[in-house]
Parts: sequence; structure tokens; C-alpha cells
Amino acid sequence: MKILLIGSGGREHALAWKLAQSSAVEKIYCAPGNGGTAVEAKCENINIDDIDEQLKFAQENNIELTVVGPEAPLVDGIVDKFKAAGLKIFGPSAVAAQLEGSKSFSKDFMKKYGVKTAEYAVFTDRDEALKYLETCSYPIVIKADGLAAGKGVVISEDYSNAAQTIEDFMVSDIFKGSGKKVVIEEFLDGVEASILSITDGNVIIPFISSKDHKQIFDKNQGPNTGGMGAICPNPYCTEEVLEKFEKGILEPTLKGIQEENMDYIGIIFFGLMITKKGVYALEYNVRMGDPETQAVLTLMESDLSDLILAAVDKKLSNYEVKWFDGHSCCIVAASEGYPGKYQTGLNIAGVDSVDGKVFIAGAVLEDGVLKTAGGRVLAAVNKGTTLEEAIEKSYKDMEKVKFSGIYYRKDIGTIY
Repeated sequence: MKILLIGSGGREHALAWKLAQSSAVEKIYCAPGNGGTAVEAKCENINIDDIDEQLKFAQENNIELTVVGPEAPLVDGIVDKFKAAGLKIFGPSAVAAQLEGSKSFSKDFMKKYGVKTAEYAVFTDRDEALKYLETCSYPIVIKADGLAAGKGVVISEDYSNAAQTIEDFMVSDIFKGSGKKVVIEEFLDGVEASILSITDGNVIIPFISSKDHKQIFDKNQGPNTGGMGAICPNPYCTEEVLEKFEKGILEPTLKGIQEENMDYIGIIFFGLMITKKGVYALEYNVRMGDPETQAVLTLMESDLSDLILAAVDKKLSNYEVKWFDGHSCCIVAASEGYPGKYQTGLNIAGVDSVDGKVFIAGAVLEDGVLKTAGGRVLAAVNKGTTLEEAIEKSYKDMEKVKFSGIYYRKDIGTIY
């Protein structure tokens, strides 16, 4: 089987690595891929990132399955175009992808179908938003409505900070249109959890839970990032928590997808908050998370290509996903200055000397040399029978990787 894999991040390298393990997979074309997929077994990078060009490539090269990594092409309708051309593709339609593409759409969906979530209000007018903030209890959460690469959420401790966030989102337009509409949401105090799941529209099968570490500095300090590391499973996802998640969030979500007649075959990623008052849905993502994917797929023992085909063929109801009985730890190394300005083009060394696996994200291969090309550069991942073992292995591997200004958190796996 020949697969077209859309995307260029660490998530896509992890997907390529896992898909390549299947004996049924002959070739994976990564569009456009990165410095890791360039040397991964069975993989070949192709420098195309336009949907129409990708469709043409799939048609001309007898691609039997297309897997979409990032959210943007899903929101832009890549699935609709491929399906209209009679091609197999894994991902939700453009309408279904609005569950991530629009925070207000997803919150309204949750409210309509009884998904347990925080109270909220939606604004397109700056003055109305500022007036509402005067009535709020703090802290408060402000979210850009559209896609913002995981950075469009701000927790404001007081009115002054909240008002400045509204100015940044709605007036300064720092997210280039995605923050012109905002969701102002009740702050929930608790521990976050990520549950990646797969659906064929008839059932949703949750994967093993994980815990992302969003903020740039140790002890969860500093601005949010796309994610600085993850552990799997999440120690706070007890049987009781998972039962509440299924009853209060997963089941009503599936009911909503079905009642809205959404064409949803793909990944549905539940961002959760575990509080003393219960388990709440923070958000939906319509694709795998990054760096959660790197941690989760490290523990998956099932054939990923077989699982995806079961979803595409609507045969998930009898599928059982198998997992390694243990833990994983993913540590992200970033460029100095991230999530602000950073330098690129720096040589990376030591990737081949690790004992576990390094997934490349913001790095490219130039004349055989791996060089930095993004904010989050790579991730070291290991598994172990205990969480402590997985963490220790990953930090030992990260010490072997070198590039100028390399930065990574030293407390991944610690829950504050």
C-alpha cells in the first residue's frame, strides 16, 4: 500500500514512523515532510503543500490512502476534495473540522448536545467584550475563535490583562483574523488531560490518555507553546475519571456528530480539565496532538495503518486497540527564544546516538546535515515499565542531542 501523509511536524514524523512498521505499507510520501521523514524507513519527502497539487499527486501515483496530520488542511476542505475524486482519505470533512476550526462553533455544539463544559460567551465586538469583562470573576479564559497554532488561549488574572488580550486579539489582530471573534470562558481549576480518539462516525474509540506540558518554562511558568513535552498515560486519568469522560463528554459528542450528519472519519482529540467538580471538555481537536502523538504512538502495539483503514471502511465497532503495558515520556527541544523570535539553520548533532527515538519537527536535511528550521525542533521519546524509567531514559537521550541554544524543560512528567 502506498500512503500520502500530509504535514511537516513532529506529529507527522511519528505517524510516518508508526505507519512504516506495517508490513502492508510499501511506501509513504510525506508532503512536505521534514528532516526526520527524509531518512525514515519507507518514506520519501515530496515538496508540495497545496491541496490541489496533493490531490493530483495522489491520483497520478496510485495512492491508496491519504492521512492528514495538521488541522489547517482539514478546515480548508482537503477531505471533501479527495472524497469527491473517489480517493480514500483519513480525516473529517470541512464542516466537521469546524469543531476545531471555530471555538464558538464547538462550544455551541457542546451546549446543544449536553457535553460538560465551562460557561462561556462569544463576541465579535470589542466594546461588548470589554463590557462583559467588567462583570466577570477572575481568572477568566479568553480564546481566539479560529486556528492559532495552539497559542490562542490566554488565562487573564485581572481585568487589565483581559482587556489587553482583547486588544491584541480583536484590534491588533495578532492571529491574522483568527482572533476577530473571541470566546470568553469560565476558568476551571484542575489538571488537564489529552485523550486522542479515533472515530468512523459510528463509534469513538479512545486511545490511552496523555498529559501535555504547554508552558515554556519549568513549573508551568511563562507563555503557552505548542507543547514542550508529554507523558502517557496521564496519572490523573483514573478509572473514575475515564468513566465520567465517556458518559459526560464522549457519548454526547458522538450523538451530536450523528444527529448533525457530520462526515467524521478520523481523529477526535478531547482536551479535558479534571476538577473537583467533575471532568469538563475544554476543546476538541480534529487531528492528533503534538507532542501527545509522539508519546501515545510509542505505546501503541496495534498496526496503525490497519486501524485507520478500519475507520475509513466504517468497521471500528469490533476493533480493539492494543497497548504496551507501561509508560512513555516525550521531551521537546526548542530553539533559543521560542515561542518568540529564534534563529534557524543551526547544525544538529547526536540524533543517531540516542537509545530511544528522536522525532524531528522543526528541522530540515541539507546536504546530509540536519539543521534547525523551527521553534520546536525535535523530541526525545522512550517507554518504560514505569513512568520514572521512561522519563530517565528520555532525559539521558536528550543530553546526547546538541545544537546551539538548545532549550528543553527539565521537569516533564512532574504534575503541579
